[in-house]
This record gives sequence, structure tokens and C-alpha cells, in this order.
Amino acid sequence: MSHLRFIITKIGYNKEMFLLFNNKPQIVDWYSIVGKKEGQGPLGKYFNKIEEDEYMSGSSHEFAERKMFESAIKGVLKTAKSADAVFAGDLLNQIVSSSFAMREIALPFVGIYGACSSMALTLIMASMFVDGGYGDSAVACVGSHFATAERQYRTPLEFGNQRTPTAQWTVTGAGAALIKSRHNRSSSGKTAKNIFIKSATIGSVIDLGIKDVNNMGAAMAPAAIQTIKEHLKKSNAKKNDYDAIFTGDLGLLGEEILRDKLKLTTNYYDCGHLIYDDNQDSHMGGSGCGCSATVLNGFILNKLQSGEYKKILFIATGALLSPTTSFQGETIPCIAHAVEIHAS
Repeated sequence: MSHLRFIITKIGYNKEMFLLFNNKPQIVDWYSIVGKKEGQGPLGKYFNKIEEDEYMSGSSHEFAERKMFESAIKGVLKTAKSADAVFAGDLLNQIVSSSFAMREIALPFVGIYGACSSMALTLIMASMFVDGGYGDSAVACVGSHFATAERQYRTPLEFGNQRTPTAQWTVTGAGAALIKSRHNRSSSGKTAKNIFIKSATIGSVIDLGIKDVNNMGAAMAPAAIQTIKEHLKKSNAKKNDYDAIFTGDLGLLGEEILRDKLKLTTNYYDCGHLIYDDNQDSHMGGSGCGCSATVLNGFILNKLQSGEYKKILFIATGALLSPTTSFQGETIPCIAHAVEIHAS
């Protein structure tokens, strides 16, 4: 029997679904693995593993992406040993990174595609699974690789094309979180704090007509704005109630748009802005599934564990395009999902 309370709100032609988790699913462990560039950035000390070899001893970048998924899932299960299900997704066609990685991990698998919003989406689905009593534990895992994303969505790196000023740098990395029922928290691996997911908002698709595949920040910002506004409205919260509000990977441009439209000031951060230094030549900052996944499962959850944060809002954003739709001249539909996380 489900213990979730659903509140569906219609905004014009769009619907956002607000979820209140009555049983407060616990985030009891987390793990992040990143590439060399990400490890050299300002958040390097927060990641569990920094992989120097972009191929991870394999013959392709796609192989390396799969190995990152394996490392993240096995890393988050090091103490707990197992889970009732794994919710995972990535950017590649047919989510091959996560599904191929699961060949090596004998657990029930739910594959999810939400583009760069996938970390929030897997967290929500894992929390619904646990909160509804369908299992005691679940893993949410998401990742990406710079080279595989460039090959699929733009051009292979061997082409050597010049990146546009609005371009972002797809993060090489994967992050995983272990979600457990509060009634089964005794076997937790890491946290001394009670870190739990209080509520979430599942967003709707927003498309304001942008076609430029190198301008993801501007394309995704309206979806983030919509979801944040609806989450605040349905949770009866104010922007300043949170110690921090994080968007997934809007980058510098999208961050500026959102900050201006929602009048956010000191407590707002974007994962794509945080993960690289200005001198790392990432242009508008980080992007990709691995951006919000590694920042959440590295920097953010460690801040909640240390007590620096007690209440945060995490909003991962995704551009739901494909090379086929882009070549056909389609605009870019975008989405954002919000997850409210508390620590006590």
C-alpha cells in the first residue's frame, strides 16, 4: 500500500506533481567517482574517487562510462552489500551505460531516462519505491562522460571543432545514493546524521523554442523556474527557508537567468558553476547527467552530514533532445525535477 500523498496542480497546459513522503526515506550512503578534470576543480576533495585514466583501462570512452557506473553502485553498497532495486540512467542511446553496467551487478534494475535531470528523477523514483513499502532499500545512480556525450550529441572529439561561447562541458563522473526505509536504517554505511527526503516535485516539459544544442543553460532555465515556483507553492515554503538551493547544470548563463527571474541571492548555487574553476576552460561550466550526480553525492550530501546544511532544495534539469530531432530542426523540450532534503 502506498503511503505517498499526491497533489497535482495544473498551470496552464502544464502539470507539476508534488509528492510528500510520509515515511521520510533516508539517504544513508553515497558515492561519487569523477575524471581528472573534475578532480582538479574546486570540489575535488569531496569526491570518493578521482579516475586519472579517461578510458579506465578499456578500449573506448563508452566502456569507461560503464565502469564508472559499476564503481559508483558497488561503492555505495560497500557496507550495505545489497539493495532491493537499482534506479539508474545516463545520456547515451538506450541508456546503455547503466544497463550494460547492470550486467555485472545482480540486482533488479529500473532504467530511467531524464537527460541531465536524471539524478533528481532516480532519487524520486527510489524514494517512492521505499516510501511506498515496495522494498526496504534502493540505489539511485546517474553518470556521464565528456567524450561519449560529445560523440553522440555534437561531433567526435577527433573532429576538433571550436566550441561556442555558450557551450558547457559534460562532466565525466557518476554518483550513487542509497535510499532506505527509516525502519531499516540500522545497517547504514556512512551518515551520523538523519538525512532524509521530505518531498519532491516532478516537473512538466517546457519548450520556449530554443534550437541551439550548445545553449543548454538558456533552454533549461525556464523549466527550473517553473518547478521551483511550484515546489515552493505546494510545500508552503519560501526561498530563504533553505540553507541552499541547487540547480543541476544550468551553467553560468542559465544560472544568471534563473537568479534574475526568481530574485535568488546568496543561498542559490548551480552545480555546473561549482564543479569547475574559471581557468579550466569549461566555457559556461559543467553539464551532463554526471554534473548534478557527482555534486550531490560529493559536495552537497557531505555538507548535510557535517551539519553545515540542514535543509536544501535540489533541482536537476534536463534537455530532452536527441541528435535526430536536432538535425530535423526541432526545438529543445526541457524538464526539471525538485527534491527537498533535510538533515537532523
